[in-house]
Parts: sequence; structure tokens; C-alpha cells
Amino acid sequence: MTKLYAIYGAAGCGRSLMPVARQQLAREADTSEIVFIDDSLEKISDINGHRAMNYATFKAQNFTQKMVLIAIANSQIREKLALQLIQDHIGLWSIQADNVVIMDHVDIASGAALSPFVSITSNVKIGKCFHANLYSYVEHDCVIGDFVTFAPGVKCNGNVHIEDHVYIGAGAVIKQGTLDQPLVIGQGAVIGMGAVVTKNVPAGVTVVGNPARIFKKS
Repeated sequence: MTKLYAIYGAAGCGRSLMPVARQQLAREADTSEIVFIDDSLEKISDINGHRAMNYATFKAQNFTQKMVLIAIANSQIREKLALQLIQDHIGLWSIQADNVVIMDHVDIASGAALSPFVSITSNVKIGKCFHANLYSYVEHDCVIGDFVTFAPGVKCNGNVHIEDHVYIGAGAVIKQGTLDQPLVIGQGAVIGMGAVVTKNVPAGVTVVGNPARIFKKS
């Protein structure tokens, strides 16, 4: 079976994840090619030593199996692209760095990108197309929805429930909940860089500061 892998997005996120993708294939002794998908390209180009092409050109490549990691920070775009890939019978590819730590009873759906020094401990459930950047961690008994993004250095402590499309900024700390009363971050919420979240966050709001409070424009 001939396979072709791709990183969808050739901006900073995609270029940072390409070495992680190469590690993934090396661990599996898979010598298949990895390309970039960049819809701004009109013809096949070279980016950091890898072929780069738009999605139509990628789709036309003659391979029996194609797998794609979506390396785009905007979670709404990530969801739209994931639906397109599924419709086109192209697999969502998950990658993780060599030094990622994953402990017991961890369930991670397809399309995840786990950068170097990420740790996920025990009894954790994570949805589709999760992005965990450098030095982030997820502690025990957490439930994370689809299309959630952790910027570098996010500290998500135990018994936290994070709903779909949440973005958590660099260095943010999420206080531990309890088994009978987990701390909940609502769908589409944004946690600001360095925020310390000590209580539930409603859906759709942005919180900042220590302790984190809802940001209101003046």
C-alpha cells in the first residue's frame, strides 16, 4: 500500500509540527513522504525541504491511502477542514513527539498534535483534532472536547472538563476540580495568556488575569 502523509498548513504551527511528524514515521519505520498543504500555492513548491501543494493538487496525488494532520490554530477552520477530509475519505492523522508522556487509560481521538514535552497522565478522554503545544500537560480525570487548543506551557490540573473549541493561552493554569464537581470551561471560551482559572468559565467568553475574570472591552 502506498501512503502519503500531509501537514495541512505551512505557517508557523505547521512548520513546527513537521519535525514531530517525521519522528512519528521514524518510530513506525514508515518511509512514506510527508508534504505540506497550503491553499495559497498555485503550483508545487518546496518548504523546509518538503513538497508543498494546494489541497486540490494533494487530493489528485495517486496514492492508495492519504493521512492529514491539520496544523491550523483557528479551531473553526480546523473543524471545517476535518469535515472536508472525512467527506473526501482522507484520514485524520495524529502525531506525537518522541518525548511525549502518556500514562494509563488515555483515550485521544484522531487528528491530535502533541508537541515535545507534553504530558498526559491517567484516565483522560480527549476529542478530535486536539493541539497541545510545548510543555503543556493534562492531569488525571480530565475530559476535553473536540478542536481544543493548548498554547505552550498550559497546566491543566485534574478533574477539569473542557468543552469544544476552547483556546487556552500560553502559560495558563487551570485549577483542579473534584470528581463530583469538576471545573468546567464552556464551549468556545478563550483563556488568556498566563491566566489562573479558579472557577467555571461560561461558554463563549474570554477570561484574563489572576484569578481569571471575564474580559470586558471598555
